[in-house]
Amino acid sequence: MSDFTLPIRAGVGLKPEHYGDIIETKPDIGFFEVHAENYMGAGGPPHRYLERISELYPISLHGVGLSIGAEGPLDTAHLARLKHLNERYRPASFSEHLAWSTHESAFLSDLLPLPYTLATLHRVAEHVDEVQQALGRKMLLENPSTYVLFEESTIDEIDFLEAVAARTGCGLLLDVNNVMVSAVNHHLDPYAYIDRFPLHRVGEIHLAGYDEAFDGAGERLLIDAHGSAVLDDVLKLYRHTIARGGPRPTLVEWDNNIPDWQTLFAEALKADGVLARASARKVA
Repeated sequence: MSDFTLPIRAGVGLKPEHYGDIIETKPDIGFFEVHAENYMGAGGPPHRYLERISELYPISLHGVGLSIGAEGPLDTAHLARLKHLNERYRPASFSEHLAWSTHESAFLSDLLPLPYTLATLHRVAEHVDEVQQALGRKMLLENPSTYVLFEESTIDEIDFLEAVAARTGCGLLLDVNNVMVSAVNHHLDPYAYIDRFPLHRVGEIHLAGYDEAFDGAGERLLIDAHGSAVLDDVLKLYRHTIARGGPRPTLVEWDNNIPDWQTLFAEALKADGVLARASARKVA
């Protein structure tokens, strides 16, 4: 299987609001991420812009609709469209979520959590194998943000991800914001999660902003909102992650309340600074 890799730089999600700024200014940035489902049409302005930008920068292709954890089979038509997109743009990375969003013929507009059981492990590994065989390349599987835990779970989340990677040869995408969100929601230690995570399998890291609320019992609740700058506690956890595992390609996600280009670019520069300092320490 092919195993393309992103540069060890920071990147951001490619948004239509920023097409013009990027083409005109050609910013010094590591890569751009696109959501696969936004580019599954045959043509039109999105493809014209993506073709131009992909000539200038590496592309990370991030899926949100495969429903890797669904009980039913994968959607072969969706997988075929994904294969075509991979062949058209030859992205440096392809990733998907450890989640499900389909049931029979229904599609749910959310990434829903899974019970971590042996049956789920077998099913997810089969689906990851099917995706990698269809695409002819290694994929990355992303840790989820969660708001509930399943009583039926018998496997720890990190052990589950490690087992899927060991069985299939896939890599992992470590979303540091998701770690913070889940840890706070379930009263866990996010640093202990990072310290146990198989960082040697990580091909990409995600950062994002979260929203904060309080549940009916007055407990703090974090929501993986992707609508603001990366918060200080997530950046601190990110620096800890890089210190332990070394520099990794890092994406700043900002999918809602899209800011102007300079604001988003500044977020990438923050992550680039963390990566540059870590690389300098390695050389020293």
